[in-house]
Amino acid sequence: MRILWVKIGGLWPPNTGGRLRSLNILSELAREHELSVLTTHVPGDDPEALARQLPQCKRVLSFPFAAPKWRDPRFPWMLLKSWFTKMPVDVYKHRVQALRSEVEKLMAAGEVDLCIADFVFAAPNVPLDGPIPVVFFSHNVEYMILKRLAAIQDNPIKRALLGIEWRKMRGYEAEVCRHAKLTVAVSPQDRALHSADAQGAAIFDVPTGVDTGYFKANGTPEDPVEVVFTGSMDWHPNEDAIRHFIDEILPAVRREVPRVGVTIVGRNPSDDLRRAAKAAGVRVTGTVDDVRPYIDAAAVYVVPLRIGGGTRLKIFEALSMGKAVVSTTVGVEGLPLAPGEHYLRADDPQSFASAVVSLLRDPEHRRALGDAGQRLTHERYGWPQVARQFGAHCESARG
Repeated sequence: MRILWVKIGGLWPPNTGGRLRSLNILSELAREHELSVLTTHVPGDDPEALARQLPQCKRVLSFPFAAPKWRDPRFPWMLLKSWFTKMPVDVYKHRVQALRSEVEKLMAAGEVDLCIADFVFAAPNVPLDGPIPVVFFSHNVEYMILKRLAAIQDNPIKRALLGIEWRKMRGYEAEVCRHAKLTVAVSPQDRALHSADAQGAAIFDVPTGVDTGYFKANGTPEDPVEVVFTGSMDWHPNEDAIRHFIDEILPAVRREVPRVGVTIVGRNPSDDLRRAAKAAGVRVTGTVDDVRPYIDAAAVYVVPLRIGGGTRLKIFEALSMGKAVVSTTVGVEGLPLAPGEHYLRADDPQSFASAVVSLLRDPEHRRALGDAGQRLTHERYGWPQVARQFGAHCESARG
């Protein structure tokens, strides 16, 4: 099968959950199918970097593009223009004419059998009602992220604007699901949310995966009072989670375990986060070449997320390395994990702090949780197994 994979925002380096999921699945698919990849890169970055990582693909083309962020002077104008369309601004600002033209050209030439719109932001760059069937790969139910973000806003103007945007996003995601030949979500929960809004659409789910050969203990000695969080710090839900941890959870942990150390690992932390972390005695690494030594060195891996969507690859990575995890319900949303068996669940600051303290004080409990999580990920959620399920859905969409 000749597959055209369309992704806004690039795939390399694999430093976000979405990039990791897409890159691993398409790499596995390329073993059996002819893959063409069309994506974007930030102007000034190496446009050939991804192509060098995917020599098995027939073509890899990347177009220079940078979507305006909310502090960008272009953003208010982009927001205003989006109000005259059905698109939420987060989708409207990701339209790339050069990319769309190349997609249409390949489809018209009969060079592909199936197109994958990777994330909802790829959808405006793909003809959903064109001559080639389109699979919508939904990594998140994006409207839920915006809805949860609106719910925690103190500023009434921001809350109102986010209210408009999450409702528009909900309608747009439903429209994409209805017009795509098939939608693949990343969890049964996400599938159910999409199905409720796009009744009658063909919507399935595949699980999140992990590279079990890569994410394994590498011999770094464990510090029995070290706590770690990993994730892209320029993704707002991650920054919100860590600010919440520093402000509301860490003081309670330190009352019980004064020597506890906390390390935050992830790219592009904001200046505000760095200042807050420094004041609290929390280490912030920024971008690192390899997160494994930091995970390996920690006694407890924390996921204090309050907002978000989709599934968190970071938890599978920690479990694959045999680490004990404490997470909120939002943090493990969509993952096939049993609280108390594979991780400890805690949703308020005091219970979260108590869970962390209990694991810091009980190495046998840490080991039991880590071993159970490691067995689960290694037996059922390697990328080859996940990609086979994804590929089966692609075959059905083509047929």
